Amino acid sequence: MAKAKVEKITLSQTRDIPFDRLVLSARNVRRVRAGVSIEELAEDIARRTLLQSLSVRAVIGEDGQPTDKYEVQAGGRRYRALELLVKQKRLAKNAPVPCIVREDGILEEDSLAENCQRVSLHPLDQFRAFQSLKEQGLGEEEIAARFFVTPQIVRQRLKLASVSPKLLDIYADVGMSLEQLMAFTISNDHARQEQVWEIVQRGYNKEPYYIRKLLTENTVRATDKRARFVGLAAYEGAGGVVLRDLFSQNDEGWLQDVALLDRLVAEKLEAQAEAIKAEGWKWIEVAPDFPYGHTAGLRRVMGETEPLSDEEHARREALRSEFEEIEQRYFQESDEDLPEEIDRRLSEIEAQLDAFEERPVRYDPDEVTRAGAFVSIDGDGRLKIERGYVRPEDEAPVEPGSDGQDTDGFIRDTQEIVHVGGNGETRQVNPAAALSGNGAQADDAEAEEDGLKPLSERLVMELTAHRTLAMRDALANDPDIAFLAALHALVLQNFWRYPTASCLEIRAESPTPTVQGPGLKESQSAKAIGERHANWEKQLPGEPELLWESLSDFDHDSRMALFAHCVSLTVNAVHEPWNRIQGRRRHADQLACAVSLDMTTAGWTPTVENYFNRVPKARILEAVTEAKGAGMAELIEGLKKSDMAEQAERLLADTGWLPEPLRTPGVETASHAGEGAEAEPHDQAQGGPAADLPEFLTAAE
Repeated sequence: MAKAKVEKITLSQTRDIPFDRLVLSARNVRRVRAGVSIEELAEDIARRTLLQSLSVRAVIGEDGQPTDKYEVQAGGRRYRALELLVKQKRLAKNAPVPCIVREDGILEEDSLAENCQRVSLHPLDQFRAFQSLKEQGLGEEEIAARFFVTPQIVRQRLKLASVSPKLLDIYADVGMSLEQLMAFTISNDHARQEQVWEIVQRGYNKEPYYIRKLLTENTVRATDKRARFVGLAAYEGAGGVVLRDLFSQNDEGWLQDVALLDRLVAEKLEAQAEAIKAEGWKWIEVAPDFPYGHTAGLRRVMGETEPLSDEEHARREALRSEFEEIEQRYFQESDEDLPEEIDRRLSEIEAQLDAFEERPVRYDPDEVTRAGAFVSIDGDGRLKIERGYVRPEDEAPVEPGSDGQDTDGFIRDTQEIVHVGGNGETRQVNPAAALSGNGAQADDAEAEEDGLKPLSERLVMELTAHRTLAMRDALANDPDIAFLAALHALVLQNFWRYPTASCLEIRAESPTPTVQGPGLKESQSAKAIGERHANWEKQLPGEPELLWESLSDFDHDSRMALFAHCVSLTVNAVHEPWNRIQGRRRHADQLACAVSLDMTTAGWTPTVENYFNRVPKARILEAVTEAKGAGMAELIEGLKKSDMAEQAERLLADTGWLPEPLRTPGVETASHAGEGAEAEPHDQAQGGPAADLPEFLTAAE
C-alpha cells in the first residue's frame, strides 16, 4: 500500500525592514496594557537588542496594491519600545528591524495566535536561569533590574536551590504547586524534605503551612519564651543553628537544635533555683512553664515587704514629683515626641520606681521550712518566681482535740467530756456516767455510780436536725447575715483546704480549664485574677477559725468585692464537646452581656499562634475582610498560609476584631462597629492602612 504524500509547509519569509517604514496596526487584538512597561522593555532592548522579530504584513494602497509600508500585526509593545528609543535618539529612524512578513491569513487571527500561544517561563526555569546568572557573578539586585522583577522574586527563586532535586523534578512535572515547593525552602535537609513530601502525599492535608509545620515541628520559633529567656546570642554561641526564611528578620526564625535550647534553659533555671533554694525553702519546682491553676489546693504563705527607710522614702517621693513635673510639662503642652534625653530620663525614673515596688519580701522562718517555690519563665521570657506555697502533706500536724472542738460540737478525751452549749456554756461530766448509746430514749435523770452516759449519736442527729431547720428559717429572715455566711463558706473553700469548716453546704468549685490554649496563663485576665487573689490573701487572717470575726469587721463594700471575687472563680464557660450541660452556653452569653464583656478590653488579640494558624485560609481572609475591608484581603489572598497568617496578625493588631466564640451579643468592638472597613489598597498613596504593608505585598500592585 502506497504511503500518503505529506504536504510540506512553507514558512513566512523574514527580512530587515527600516523602522520608519513600519506602522502599528489598529487591528492588533492587544488593547489593554499588561506586564512589563514600555519603558522597561525599551531598556531591555537597549541592553540586549531585539530578541524576537515583529510579525508584519504589507499595507495595501487605494489601488489595491501593496505599498512600501508594513503594519505590525503582532509585537505592538516591541514596536512602541523601539519608537521610544527613536524619540530618545538612541535608535536611528531607519534602523533595520527583523520582521516576519505574512502574506495570507487574517490579521486579527495572527495577532490573537501570537499572544495566546505564548507561554510564560516556568518558575523552575526562572530559578535555573537566575542561578546561572548568579554563578556568573551577577547580584540579586542586578538580576532583578535586568528582568524587571523585584529582588524579592529573585531571592524566592534562588531559594529553590535549597530544595531537593527530586522535589524540583516533581514540581516540574506539575506534581506540586509553587506554594508547596516554596514551603520546603525553610529546611536545607533534602532527606527530611523528601520524607515530609511522602507524609503529605499519604495524608489529606497538603497545604503549604502544613508542610512548613512538619519541617519545623522539631524546631522552636525565635519568639518562643524559651528562646527569649536564653537569648539568640547565647544559643548561637553554644553552636545552635537558626533557620530563617525569606521573610525573617535577624531576631526571627526557628531554632533548629531544640535539645540544645532545652539544655540551656534548664541550666539557666537550675542556676536561678539554687539561689532561691538558699533562702531556706523546703522544695523548689523548676520548669519552663507550669499550667494555669498549678497552685490550686496549696496554701499561700504571705510575707511582709521590707519597709522603706526614711532616706528611701524621701528618694521615692522625689522621683514621683520629678515624673509628674515632666508629664505636666511635656504631655499637656505639646503633642510632639519627647526629646531623646527626656524620654531616657523618664525610663530611668520608671525603672527606679519599679525597684521600690519590687522590694524583697520577708517570710516567717517556720513557714519557710515547710513551704516551697515555683521557678519558671513568664510569657515575655523573663524569670518568674512564685514563693511561699505549702502542700497539704507539709502542713503542721494537728493534735486531736487541739482546737477544742470536733465536728459534732463535743469535746472528748479519756478522762472527761465537755458539752458546748449554744450559749457558749460548758459542762464537765465523767465519761463513765452515760446514757445508753443504742439509740433508744433514756431517762436523763437516771444516774449510775460511774456518772452520766454521753448522748447517743441518733439523738444528737435528731436534735440538730430541728436546729438546722430553725437556723434556715432564721437565716432566710436576715439577708445580711445570710450574705455573710455564704461569703464565709466561699472564702474558706477558695483560700483554705477546710471543706467541713462551715455548716453551709455550698460548693465553690474553681475548675481549671481542661484545654489551655497559647498564652492562657499569661493573659491579662489571668494576671488580674492572680493579683486580686494575692491582695485578698494579705487581708485575710492566717487561720480559718478567725475568718468569721474578720469578715464581720469588713465594711459593706469590702464584703461585696470579696464575694464577687469568690463567685467569679466558679465561672466555667468552656464549651466542651463531652460536657454539654444544657443551657450553659446561653447562660454564659447572658452573664457576658450583663457585665458588658469585651474580649478586646480583656487583652485578647488574634495572633498566628492563638488563631490564624489554627484556621483555614478562608477564615483568615474573612477576618481581614471584616476588619480592614475586601481590598486589604485581596492583597494577601495569594500568599502562602503561614505568610498570610503573619500579615493578618499585623493587619488586625489594633482593630478589635474577634472570632465568633469570643463575641458578646450586644457589645460592639471597633471592627464590628464599622471602623476600618473602608480601608482599600489605594489608601497606600495617601499613607492609609495599606501604607504599612511590606514591600512584597505592594510590589505586585
